[in-house]
Amino acid sequence: MRFASAAESMLTGDVAGAWSVRESHGDVVRLPTGPPRLLDRVRDAIRLRHYSKRTERAYVGWIRRFILFHGKRHPRVMGADEVTSFLSALVRDRQVSASTQNQALAALLFLYGEVLEVRLPWLSEIVRASPSRRLPVVLSRKEVRAVLEHLSGTPQLMAFLLYGAGLRLLECARLRVKDVEFAANQIIVRGGKGDKDRVTLLPVAAINALERQIERVLRLHERDLAAGAGWVELPHALSRKYPHAGRELPWQWVFPATRVYTDRVSGERRRHHLHETVVQRAVHRAVRLAGIYKHATCHTFRHSFATHLLEAGYDIRTVQELLGHRDVSTMMIYTHVLNRGPAGVRSPADSVATRDASFEARPTQLPPRYPASPRRLTPPDGN
Repeated sequence: MRFASAAESMLTGDVAGAWSVRESHGDVVRLPTGPPRLLDRVRDAIRLRHYSKRTERAYVGWIRRFILFHGKRHPRVMGADEVTSFLSALVRDRQVSASTQNQALAALLFLYGEVLEVRLPWLSEIVRASPSRRLPVVLSRKEVRAVLEHLSGTPQLMAFLLYGAGLRLLECARLRVKDVEFAANQIIVRGGKGDKDRVTLLPVAAINALERQIERVLRLHERDLAAGAGWVELPHALSRKYPHAGRELPWQWVFPATRVYTDRVSGERRRHHLHETVVQRAVHRAVRLAGIYKHATCHTFRHSFATHLLEAGYDIRTVQELLGHRDVSTMMIYTHVLNRGPAGVRSPADSVATRDASFEARPTQLPPRYPASPRRLTPPDGN
């Protein structure tokens, strides 16, 4: 088809050659050298709405899979049947979950509705998968202590903050020095899920370790400055508003990476924050060494934080604010450990066993109308 070559070039060269980079008065300017390709239009539409980078990668990935699934046909020549067959194949062949299927559908709806601006009636008729409700994995206090004892160094401190402050893993990795307020015992989470800021508590037990960690960051930053590095990535356009903020200590990561890299656009020698996989591998190993057979991950510490606070009697609204949940209904998944819901109901069998402490299985007694001895089918003499 005539769209095949265009779609092929769109997928194989959607980044290289689409833009040229030149410098004007010290600023890096990106100029288009031709009509923007489809995936570049998707990225521009996502960034215009200030979606997260992870959402951008997920949407672009699903749109690319959709086009390749249908032989690199252009989305304009496809419709509801192609979208439905793609979503069905995800469930039939790859056995994806309902949330993954809905994410793929959201990416395709964004492509047709916001990028291609196709207003077709079938967009609202696509069937969405019913979301599944899963109970979170929660560790007891004893299990949390056992996991933390099998950690050491930076992963141990980060895991302690995941449990002690209810942080997500990326929120912990992206903490900056200025966001830790020791005087108020608070941690300010900047740009959390949904690009929202919130304030959570700083565990008193972690203050000394965090102070030592920031001292190490200071010494490392001084060495980076002496070597001509010391830059960090700043959010949005703050690097233009505050040109030297990227080399100041308040903007440095609390948990920096071990290596320095050179940014391809600005040429700055930067240090990224510690990659989240370092903590994930350490926690996975610690869970096995602790002899815990639950499917516990880094996010399990956040679930345990919320559950243990509710167990201690704290108000559910307060815990909701600490976690940064938009709706209080999201907190309902933690009520399975409270004195209400299925976990707070006592089995009637327990009351029966309480009345008769020596309860045990006894042989069944026959009613009186049956003979005491079994009836024989043959006479005693065997005839």
